[in-house]
Amino acid sequence: MLRKVRLKEAIGMVLAHDVTKVIPGQFKGPGFKRGHVISEEDIPELLKLGKEHVYVLELGEGEIHEEEAAWRISRAIAGQGVGFTKPSEGRINLEAKSSGLLKINKHLLKEINSLGEVIISTLHNNTLCRAGMMVAGTRIIPLYIGEAVLKRIEQICRKEGKVVEVIPFKKKRVGVIITGNEVFKGRIEDKFGEVIQRKVEALGSVLDHKVIVPDDADMIAQAIKGLISKGTEVVIACGGLSIDPDDVTVEGVGRSGARIISYGAPVLPGAMFLYALYKGVPILGAPACVIYSPATILDLILPRVLAEEKISREDIIELGHGGLCLGCQRCSFPICPFGK
Repeated sequence: MLRKVRLKEAIGMVLAHDVTKVIPGQFKGPGFKRGHVISEEDIPELLKLGKEHVYVLELGEGEIHEEEAAWRISRAIAGQGVGFTKPSEGRINLEAKSSGLLKINKHLLKEINSLGEVIISTLHNNTLCRAGMMVAGTRIIPLYIGEAVLKRIEQICRKEGKVVEVIPFKKKRVGVIITGNEVFKGRIEDKFGEVIQRKVEALGSVLDHKVIVPDDADMIAQAIKGLISKGTEVVIACGGLSIDPDDVTVEGVGRSGARIISYGAPVLPGAMFLYALYKGVPILGAPACVIYSPATILDLILPRVLAEEKISREDIIELGHGGLCLGCQRCSFPICPFGK
């Protein structure tokens, strides 16, 4: 339990908790750390921090201090690719060990946060991560907690899995098919290839083949099968996805024998996106917005494909919530969920 002691009577005693210090716009952190032995010289500063009393912690049986509780929660919820910091003010931050795709078990997160006295706060599911990036934080609300709550969290995670994981991207061989008579016949220069290459390489994969074909469904189908026969592990078909009479990319994907999982997505920009599978190889139909907008549906799906996630139609439908990109200059997110 905690024992409340008047500050002037606390000289020589050990603080049971961190005392937070805030300097607006400059600093927020512990002014005095848990475990600090209070001296007479500390009294004026503690008074400035609004402390006329401090807590001395006298834990009873089955009561766990906030720092040990944060350690136990972190170990229970952190999965592959996730490390954590030392506790500060009772909080531990979870960090990505390497670049990858953040996966949050939202159902499990809600279940644990519903227990009371415990909080876990995370970034959005499917956020792109870099090494050292903070992806979650956890702490308990009081200074100590009953061990039964911690055991419950540990039991839940043993049974249902981890709350926070970072899935590393796999290095894939990506092939791109540029469709369109205007490019094939040299009327205009291809603009897709450079954009796709930049996005692919940024995620650690390699663009090893680029094929330009006319607006011919049979030739598009042959190009798909030809790339896959050469070992291509992901195919991106660019252009020809609208409802214009010359746009036959969807038909060409179908003629290849691929199974179309979804044509159309509730994401703007990127509504005419296509996702299909040919003998397990993902085929991504990239609409024309990819060469104009810095962030589109491709930036949501490609990282998940390179993390070897199986994409369903339901996954694409769920992108409607948050699928409206406001444009980078207006977006309030420090890490753009569209892959900025």
